[in-house]
Amino acid sequence: MSIDLEALYIDLHQHPELSFQETRTAGIAAQHLRDLGLEVEEGIGITGVVGVLRNGDGPTVWARADMDALPVEEQTGLAYASTATGVDPAGHTVPVMHACGHDMHVTAMIGAVEQLVASRDEWSGTLVVIIQPAEEYGAGARAMLDAGILDRYPKPDIVLGQHVTPFAAGIIGVRSGTQMAASDGLTVTLHGRGGHGSRPHTTVDPVVMAAATVMRLQTIASRETDPQGVAVVTVGSIHAGLKNNIIPAEATLELSLRYPDDEARANVLASVERIVRAEALASGAEREPEIRTDHTLPPTINDVDAVARVTTAFQRALGEAAVIDPGMITGSEDVSWFARDAGAPLVFWFWGGVDPATFAAAVAGGTVAHDIPTNHSPLFAPEIHPTIEVGVTAMATAVREFLG
Repeated sequence: MSIDLEALYIDLHQHPELSFQETRTAGIAAQHLRDLGLEVEEGIGITGVVGVLRNGDGPTVWARADMDALPVEEQTGLAYASTATGVDPAGHTVPVMHACGHDMHVTAMIGAVEQLVASRDEWSGTLVVIIQPAEEYGAGARAMLDAGILDRYPKPDIVLGQHVTPFAAGIIGVRSGTQMAASDGLTVTLHGRGGHGSRPHTTVDPVVMAAATVMRLQTIASRETDPQGVAVVTVGSIHAGLKNNIIPAEATLELSLRYPDDEARANVLASVERIVRAEALASGAEREPEIRTDHTLPPTINDVDAVARVTTAFQRALGEAAVIDPGMITGSEDVSWFARDAGAPLVFWFWGGVDPATFAAAVAGGTVAHDIPTNHSPLFAPEIHPTIEVGVTAMATAVREFLG
């Protein structure tokens, strides 16, 4: 009896869980893997799952899917939309949504494993399935590696992963070299001197300091980066004050930085530090600002030879026109830690989740940026079919390419 992948997807979509809290999702994935005959272990790197399918002599392939959701309130209007809430690390109750498609990643992985089990007389080797927590924190891969998975399971000859994205459903995007940018997450604390809102001259206002800092940070990409280069500096959150007539003592900014390589990273980080400290000085701050690195992710770099093999396999399975080079994506991933720590090649690709007619109309009208919701949007929702089927085919095809 085959697994009802649509029902699995809808169930996971309706029950999203925040990073390192994915106990229900992990349990469901683990049970499906057990039912398919894999050796399964749970609780690796807090909530991670590893399943092993040994099928004779041959290479070892690690196939990875992530499973955490985001603190986003779903606005898709779908009958199966999430109404779930969770508690974030600060102790706040927040809405939770699979706004990045990790529910689709788990679903496609389970479907691919089902296909591989059914066709095990046609391939030989070892498949290691990784259901990873906390990709959104950039911490889940590291947590599983720190838990010793390289020592506890067969080491990979290749690491594979995929991500649903706002391409037309049926399209696969993969490229050699840098597929996704490196990133850092920073928390900047600006120290002022608080006081009464009616007497601003007796204070050093960190809100004004923060506003000036945010505006100046935008010049890093627009005025300090070669127009042919890539740099993203996003201030994703600002926190300051509790009441309209109190000037607070400090303001906090949370930054997301993206770059293609180490040289660009060094330049952007130096610019951020220079600007933050200069704006604090210009504001008369009596205490140096604090800049804390919350996470660092390397660029996702695909192996040239392995990508050539996978591309050919995808073209055979899905048609030559279905496979494109999407260019470097400025989003970031932690999947490459698995390949880097193992010294193994990586192939990470994207597959489309938008109704093809809807996508074509947006392209024709020049409204893709406006009409096609992206990952992390409260409106993001992959078209169930054929997104599931293409994701299953892509993962199973890539695994078979290296275990054939």
